[in-house]
Amino acid sequence: MNAHKNRVVITGMGIVAPNAVGVPAFAKALQEQTSGIRFDPQLADLNFGCQVSGTPQITEELLAENFTNLQLRGLKATGLVYGVIAGKEAFKDAGLVIAGPDVAMKDMGIIFGTGQSGGEKFREAILLIDQKKVRRLGSTSVIQTMTSGISAWLAGELGCGNLVTSNSSACCTGTEAFLMGYERIAAGKATQMLVGSTSDSGPYIWGGFDAMRILPTKYNETPEKASRPISCDAAGFVPGSGAGAFILESLESALKRGAKIYGEVLGGALNSGGHRGDGSMTAPNGQAVQDCIKLALKDAQIKPQEIDAINGHLTATSKDAFEVKNWSVALNRKGENFPLINTFKSYVGHCLAAAGSIELVGTVLQLKNNVVYGNSNITSLHPDITDVVDSNCIPNQMVNRDLKIVAKASFGFGDVNACVILKEYSD
Repeated sequence: MNAHKNRVVITGMGIVAPNAVGVPAFAKALQEQTSGIRFDPQLADLNFGCQVSGTPQITEELLAENFTNLQLRGLKATGLVYGVIAGKEAFKDAGLVIAGPDVAMKDMGIIFGTGQSGGEKFREAILLIDQKKVRRLGSTSVIQTMTSGISAWLAGELGCGNLVTSNSSACCTGTEAFLMGYERIAAGKATQMLVGSTSDSGPYIWGGFDAMRILPTKYNETPEKASRPISCDAAGFVPGSGAGAFILESLESALKRGAKIYGEVLGGALNSGGHRGDGSMTAPNGQAVQDCIKLALKDAQIKPQEIDAINGHLTATSKDAFEVKNWSVALNRKGENFPLINTFKSYVGHCLAAAGSIELVGTVLQLKNNVVYGNSNITSLHPDITDVVDSNCIPNQMVNRDLKIVAKASFGFGDVNACVILKEYSD
């Protein structure tokens, strides 16, 4: 660690995922390889080719725990709901206290990202405006549809007075927010940061992907088998949604208040391929992916051989093998020397802007519990993957493993990349 950087640790987590809500339930779901991908009647009614989705199951009791009756009136932005629930869980998990009514916490900020926000609310608003009923929009239509609505809502709930903002970088959003929060604490500009990302559910978010024909269409009657990352018969990503959240904190602060520590953030990197070479709006520039991984290692000041496990982006598309190859080149490791690698998308689908944060929660759980959760729905590994990596490096079942350092990466639409390096915490 560079001398001028504050050490940064993870002291709280929250999760709303298609296969579980709450960190303990999510850990159990990953351990038992439980899928949250279900048949989606709304998609079927609207004649989508893909009629399955990873949509979180939110109970009335959970809504009542996190929102007042007044707040719930007209609340249709599902991403906002997911983000508030996950963010408040992370805050509580870290043992923090909500600021009083008069003074905000000047050393605690929020970076909570999203993609498209409030699709259902936008639809309602457009219909009312076209019917010349503008005054019936309600007072919350703006906060439900603006990108920074989630971070602003959480700031008000908790009383955060440092930087409060929302980022938006497609599938990289959650991992990017995590790194941005880390960098702020490492630079001494904040003591604690609530970071994460969320994504709406529903046809108005997922319709464009169905139109692009990159979602699976042959598993509408067998939804749990639809998401097949790394497999030779991967047929496209399953649309998902949810939210993941973290409390990042300076080590000094965490130790001073006796907080539990899930792990330490060593560093990471963000970059773009600029739509050059083999990169485009929808395809990654392989050289930029490799550069991002290398830059993350450099920032964390570790060697490639020190990586024990990777949680990849691996979406269940034709680019899975390309991603594994890029990892191999960047780390200069292949065959049996390759780290263990997995993906959670067979259980939750591709949660778009929430993907990085949801998968980071799982990655931190692996590091904390010294396990690597199994991959699922692999008929047989794609041959372009086995040409590079030994099959034993891609476990089908959960394995116990002494993990010291793990890597998590996200690669998003727009040719953007993010990679985080996490370490087991020790004095």
